[in-house]
Amino acid sequence: MDFVFDALFDGSQLRALTVVDAFTREAQAIEVDQGIRREQVVAGVARLALLRGAPRQFQGGNGPDFVSKALDRWAYENDVTLDFSRLGRPTDNAPVESFNGRLRDE
Repeated sequence: MDFVFDALFDGSQLRALTVVDAFTREAQAIEVDQGIRREQVVAGVARLALLRGAPRQFQGGNGPDFVSKALDRWAYENDVTLDFSRLGRPTDNAPVESFNGRLRDE
């Protein structure tokens, strides 16, 4: 789980939440908006869990949108372990970072 930031031709900001299966490298979900808030992260993860079942673990960045009480509560209620990458260590979340690079290229 990670964010991709980009800009449109008119300069407006675009933010995408990407969820990638670390084993299959398949994109499970991509949520795009001009600003994704913590509540939208939890709603997107909950939607994904309804469609595909809750995973045992979510690995993601350590930004404020992931390190939130709302996501922690959802994970606790759904028996999901949250694994946050170390600050400044994108290799901790390598499958998602690799996917995000290819997504930006497209």
